[in-house]
Amino acid sequence: MQASPAGPVLDLNRYVPGLLTLIASNLSGGASSAYLSLYAIGIETWRVMVMLANEGRVTAQRIVQLLDADKGAISRTLKTMQERGLVEFEPDESDGRLRHFVFTPEGRQLHDRIIRLALLRETAAISVLSDKEVETLRDLLRRVYVNLPNVEKATAQFSRDEREALGLPADGPPLRRRGGPGAAERTTKSTPGAKSRSANRKRATRR
Repeated sequence: MQASPAGPVLDLNRYVPGLLTLIASNLSGGASSAYLSLYAIGIETWRVMVMLANEGRVTAQRIVQLLDADKGAISRTLKTMQERGLVEFEPDESDGRLRHFVFTPEGRQLHDRIIRLALLRETAAISVLSDKEVETLRDLLRRVYVNLPNVEKATAQFSRDEREALGLPADGPPLRRRGGPGAAERTTKSTPGAKSRSANRKRATRR
């Protein structure tokens, strides 16, 4: 974090979360455009296909867990894939309520075509690094990922301390800016009833 005459600012060339977000956003956006134009497959569908290829067969709940994704979004993705003939489901041998999704031959074939582009994009992205640097990068990213619970723990502690400093209840609403646009609107706008009462008073004064 740098200091400026106006106050502290983030150095976007050094702020790690910003760099990670920028890289991920560009890689994901480029991949999504390419997969859609070539194979009519969005990035979310591709992520599910990757899980299926790695797991062999998998429940929707397992995909949600592995991808840390929205349950409804995963259900819609699997439904679309099933309608396209890319996946089918098998009932669970011990629990009839569970369904295991598996690739159809067509789905597996499409996965095997797309993965060539995914690996090509990875190779192009890391081509500026040596083999040793690539392994170091992977190790560092894995370590940061494993450490993410500590990020949330630190955030929770900061929130508690900040609420105490601001005099807010522990579980109350967030701080509202006083005198903001909303407040101005509330003080300057009149209700229809108020306008009517004002007009009546004026007429009474003229009589």
